[in-house]
Amino acid sequence: MEGHKTDFDMPPYTESFWRDTVQIPCFSRLERDLEVDIGIVGGGITGIITAYLLAKEGYAVALLESGSLLNGTTGHTTAKVTAQHGLIYNELIERFNPTTASAYYQFNVSAMEWIKQTIEQKQIACDFSEEDSYLFTNSVEGANILMEEKNAYKQLGIDHDLIEEIPIDIPVEAALRMNGQYQFHPLKFLTRLLEDMELLGVQIFENTMAIGIEDHESPVIQTKKGHQVFCQKIVEASHFPVTDARGGFSTRLYPERSYVTAVRTKQPYPGGMYASVDTPMRSIRAVPYQEETLWLIGGESHKTGKGGETDAHYKALIDYARNHFSAEEVPFRWSSQDLTTLDKLPYIGPLSDRQPNILVATGFRKWGMTLAAGAAKLISDIISGNKNRFQEIFAPSRFHPASHLKAFAKFNADSAKELTKGKVEGFSNTIENIPPAHAGIVRVKGQRTGVYREENGTLHMIDTTCTHMGCEVNWNQAEKTWDCPCHGSRFSATGEVLEGPAKMPLKQKDNR
Repeated sequence: MEGHKTDFDMPPYTESFWRDTVQIPCFSRLERDLEVDIGIVGGGITGIITAYLLAKEGYAVALLESGSLLNGTTGHTTAKVTAQHGLIYNELIERFNPTTASAYYQFNVSAMEWIKQTIEQKQIACDFSEEDSYLFTNSVEGANILMEEKNAYKQLGIDHDLIEEIPIDIPVEAALRMNGQYQFHPLKFLTRLLEDMELLGVQIFENTMAIGIEDHESPVIQTKKGHQVFCQKIVEASHFPVTDARGGFSTRLYPERSYVTAVRTKQPYPGGMYASVDTPMRSIRAVPYQEETLWLIGGESHKTGKGGETDAHYKALIDYARNHFSAEEVPFRWSSQDLTTLDKLPYIGPLSDRQPNILVATGFRKWGMTLAAGAAKLISDIISGNKNRFQEIFAPSRFHPASHLKAFAKFNADSAKELTKGKVEGFSNTIENIPPAHAGIVRVKGQRTGVYREENGTLHMIDTTCTHMGCEVNWNQAEKTWDCPCHGSRFSATGEVLEGPAKMPLKQKDNR
């Protein structure tokens, strides 16, 4: 992490640029049992596009969101609509074969074109633009890696250029350009689809948490408030699937957090979307805002719950923006959670051959704009009985020993280590030392206790044991959340579930 020289203030609270610059409609919670053709769990880009496509096919659809629509990863993205997903194509060729790598590319290109065509056909004002996408490096080692990726592009027929300079004024050793990619404002796009979904009869419910799915010939969604949604098919588009235990997703998904700052600078933006392949990784793009341009600087990824002093990640990005682009102000900052699968290909489709009526879409590895749109089309085709050539490649039940076993062992060894570490780790904080709007882990009546102090001094005490599988959560000061370092569950300062796989809140403790 870079040294922190930031001499201007960050926004006191995290707020996504996307959510601040669009009016998102509100919907009531589910207050009754319901019967539909398709039940969709999750109100982000995957769930919304899937609901839209299936409603167009004539299905009766209900969409359930545990909190507010578009307030998860979709509302906290960088919104690059591209098939350039970091260093991936050479790896896919080596791990699988050129056919699989080509299919991954074509899957994303098809999704890109669907987004573009939908925007054009509906004339959606969502700041859509065509941009070239760049991977860049400032090291000889990185240049060699980019050469390998360039060779993969050539083998797969991807339109590209290997260059020595990029439009942004950053010294580079080499850069790999993928031509003709896109960017947009995802929430402006999706709120328009929400309007169309209502006209198509989709029933949309917010603040309706699905806590279980009964697997019958006609499966049933169980909600936290005790209501049931009877379905012919269920689509889990909730980021982390509700059917965690049944699908073994806790052992097959790696959770990471990453950070974005929107900065104001006097430098004109030269166009393009950028990502470095060096460490630390940096992502760069721009957005129009109030008759000016903000630069989005992203990066600082780490496993969820293991970010240390999380405010430092924002400061590192701000310093990068100031040092390279003379950033003067930071109107917005936010973070996001992403999931990576064992082989870096997403899980899309039926849980298994024995569970064809429950479908999932997860593991987009930070590239959810195209992968979500592609997943929605694939799931819609599967449910409608249409042939889709990508179904086998992304099947959630797939298992490739050569690529899965090593990652499986690494994922789960780390989780086991965190489980043990959290139980024996010492702590010396006291309640009196916790300032307002902060939290700490203290010993109360001999037990490990998480204590959060509100601005007004009110204390909230929780049991720090994650309700998913018993790991000990850590405090995230930047987001004011309790984050689990084992499987990525996240809870509010007062213990409410923000992100699965946990379904139940942290246990409250008496603060008297």
